[in-house]
Order: sequence, then C-alpha cells, then structure tokens
Amino acid sequence: MSYKDLAEKIFKDVTETPEFFLEKYKKRELKEGAMVTRYAPSPTGFQHIGGVFAALIAERLAVQSGGVFYLRVEDTDQKREVVGAIEDTINTMKHFGMNFSEGMTGEDTEIGNYGPYRQSKRAHIYNAFAKSLIEKGLAYPCFCSAEELTKVREEQVENKITPGYYGEYAKCRNLSPEEAIAKIEAGEPYILRLKSPGNFETRVNFHDLIKGDISFPENNVDIVLIKSDGLPTYHFAHAIDDALMGTTHVTRGEEWLSSLPIHVQLFEVLGFEVPKHAHFPSIMKLENGNKRKLSKRKDPESAVTYYKEEGYPVASVVEYLLNLINSTFEVWREENPNADYHDFVISLDKMSKSGSLFDIVKLNDVSKNVICKFPATRVYEEYKTWAEEYDKEMFDLIVKYKERTIKAFNIDKEGPKPRKDFAKWTDVKEKVFFFYDELFDKETLENVELPKNMDIEEAKRIAKAYVEIYDENDDNEAWFGKVKELAISLGYTADRKAFKKNPEEFKGMVSDVAGAIRSVVAHRTNTPDLHTIMHIMGSDMVTERFAKFLNL
Repeated sequence: MSYKDLAEKIFKDVTETPEFFLEKYKKRELKEGAMVTRYAPSPTGFQHIGGVFAALIAERLAVQSGGVFYLRVEDTDQKREVVGAIEDTINTMKHFGMNFSEGMTGEDTEIGNYGPYRQSKRAHIYNAFAKSLIEKGLAYPCFCSAEELTKVREEQVENKITPGYYGEYAKCRNLSPEEAIAKIEAGEPYILRLKSPGNFETRVNFHDLIKGDISFPENNVDIVLIKSDGLPTYHFAHAIDDALMGTTHVTRGEEWLSSLPIHVQLFEVLGFEVPKHAHFPSIMKLENGNKRKLSKRKDPESAVTYYKEEGYPVASVVEYLLNLINSTFEVWREENPNADYHDFVISLDKMSKSGSLFDIVKLNDVSKNVICKFPATRVYEEYKTWAEEYDKEMFDLIVKYKERTIKAFNIDKEGPKPRKDFAKWTDVKEKVFFFYDELFDKETLENVELPKNMDIEEAKRIAKAYVEIYDENDDNEAWFGKVKELAISLGYTADRKAFKKNPEEFKGMVSDVAGAIRSVVAHRTNTPDLHTIMHIMGSDMVTERFAKFLNL
C-alpha cells in the first residue's frame, strides 16, 4: 500500500485537488503596491478595543494603498463559540467606521468571490489540501490518546527537554500506510499531523515589517492539521485561507510571533508564497510604575461598550488609536487641524516596537479637540443619539428645547479657539444643566457655588441690585458697563492695583459681582461667557432665576 491509498482511505469522498481551488480562486488583479489585508477574529467572545486597534491597522493599510480589506471568521473552535459574537464583530467595525470590501456581512451572509469567509464552511477545501499532503508523505494520521500525549509531555518536562510531538516522541510518525490503514479500519480514533521537515538546529531569517530582521529555529514539531472533529486547526486553515484569498500582508499582535516558525513552514510545505508579516506590540497600561498589557478582565476601557456608554465620539476613539499606531499622527493633526483623519497615512515602520501606553487623560484631550471642531448641529445630533440610549432625561429635554440646546453648544465655537468643554457625552449634562429649568430647579442651596469669600447674603444683595438694571437687549459692552457701574456702587472696584494694595477698602473686584450674577443664573462659578448664557436663556428665564435666588 502507498501514501495515496492511505489518503484515499481517510478522504475517500474528497474529489477536488489543491489545483482545483488554486484555479477557482484566481490571483487578484491589483494595482502595484495595493495591499490585501484581513481582520480574522475567532467568535469566542465579544470585541474589545485591542480588536478595533488591530482591525484599524489592517483597514488603513488596505484602503490607503487601494487594496482589499476583508473579514474572515475563524470559527474552527466551535466548542468555545459565543452566540452573537459574529454580529458583534460586524457591528463594532461598522460603528468605528471600518467597512469591509469582502467577507462576512452577517451570521450567514457574505460578499466577495473568495468565500466562504467562515472557516467552518471551508472544510472541503482544507480536506483537499490535507489529502494532498498525505499523498506526498508530508502528513499522517496520529492515533495517540490524550493520556499518552500527556505522559510524553510530563516525561519531557521532567527531563528538561523541549515539550512537543517530534522526533523520537512522535510515535505515529513512522507508521507505514498499511499499519495506519489497519488502525483506521479497526476504528481507532485519530487526528492528522504535519510530518515536519524542519530541523531545530537550522535557523530561519525573516523580515518583519515592524520588528525588523528576526531569526528563529525551524519548526520541528509535527503539529496537528485536522482535529478529531474533522475541522482544521487555526494554523493549517489560516495558511490555506491567506493563500487562496490573496492576502499580501498579515498584520497581527506580537503574541503570534512564537507561531511564526510553524506558519512559515506551513506556507512552504503547501507551496504558497509567504505573505509579508507585521507583528505589532500590545496596547499597554501603566500601573504602579510598571507596564502591563491592557486587560479585558481588569480594565473597563478595554471593552468596546465602555466608549459607547461614556459617549466618546467614534472620531475621537479612532484618532486616539491612530496616535497609538503612529506617534506622528499628533504632529500631522497639528499641521492639518481640519483634515479628515482618513487622510493620514499610517506607516508600519513608524510603529512602536515596545507597545504604546493607553492613557485615558490623553484620550480625553484628543476627544476635546475632536468635539470642539464639530459644528453645533453635529454636537447636537451625536449627543442626541447617545442620550436616547443612555440618558433619557437629557434626550427629552434637548428634543423639547432643540434651538436653545444648539445655541448652548455653539457658545464660543466659531472663533479661532473654540471651547473644549466636552471630552465625551457624559460630560455634557453637568456643563449645560442650567439651561433647563427641569434640571436647575432640582438644585439645593448646597449646590450653589459662590465667588470666593462671598456668602449667600452678599450674593443676594448683588442679585437684588442687578435685577433692577437688567435689560435683555443690552449688547455685551453695554451689559458689562452696567455690571461695572453696579459693582462700584456696591463697594467693589475695577482697579486691580488698588485692591491688591488695600483690599480691606473694598468688597472685592468687579469680577466678583459678575461671579455672583453667574451663581444666580447657573449656580456655578465656571461657565462659558455669562452675557451669552443670559441671552440664550432669555428675559423670562433670567428674571425668574433671580426671583428664585432671592427666595433661597
């Protein structure tokens, strides 16, 4: 009997050959320099920010080079598959503005000519390649039980030998076709392994697009190709898929570097060209002065839902991630303040080799810069969308008072240095609550912030005097002139030097009087321009605020 007989025994129903699939999935016609990249998650959990980071790298490389970005679902570990994970991946990527040229579009739908894009539906393809490897003597059935493999591993560890199924420890490697067929006919369960041609003493030189030139020993382990359930391992399936789908660049986390010897060997054994690889470092976090990986368990900001719930605009998160991908993005943004972030060209050779630090403070700064450039109408629409899901009270108010809300969002927005009040939509309520009586009236005396060294009685004295001269029609200059005159009449001064020299002669400065007025209408000492706030509120609301304050 021959290897061909063994292959036929195992795959008697497989009629296609590797050549058939290589002909079916023809080489892509691409312009020079175009990259074909993929995001290929396993549906064993919901998306996290590290996944968005990885997908963004692949998406930007493909789009900016005029190439193809596709979604492949690697679901060969079906025991761990989480219901809804595929839909979550698709929806998450859409949410962050990444659109796939090809691949999965739903749980059972897809677009593109290189599918199926779900590995569990490609078993017939993997079987054709596995059959071919057996025919060539490059793969074989392994009948070792889990208990036997565990015993071998324990022996290797005890003797300080590198664990693995190789060399003298590969019990089934040298079974003849006749012996293997006899075991199959006897009903013995088996898996398929690669008959590795590697020598651990031989080193392979490899150029990684981020790590640079690296070297590693050849793989000599007879890795599993097809599991007992008939589905391939990730290693085997991804090599075939990347080749048939025309992937030119594999971008993935550096945790896969240890698998690179296996993957390079598989491409070569299968007769495929090895794609270019780029292994990017993990996103890190500083804790007690030490760096560690951002953790799905420990860090709420690892979850994609965190950004939605907190209300970070998509553009803010993407711009922050672009900062992590290439630190040059920050300089580019300063030089191109109004450009679309899609115009920034990422470069793999400018990625950090040690891992970028995730910093919420930095994210907030980036987000403030993003939001401050939004027109007031966009701020309103994005905030409304968020509030509808996460703050129903605010949603109802901003819909009811739409015009007032847009005016509030537009304060100091159209000048050369727009205000940076909000980093995320959860910041909005506290910053604008005083524009809505429904929220303002919930405030108690304890909530009222007063100017430094001023008590409530003095604030009421100022309020009582000011309400007599208040005129909604005053422009900013006339308004401030009246406040200044009032302050002086009440014992305050506009002369800073005089106040500094003899503070006991004055009640305070004109700014303290303006601060008291601010406390009346907003209950806060830090707000946007006071005259503008009062103008947006209108005469009725302002005079009512003074009446309420005087009755506190």
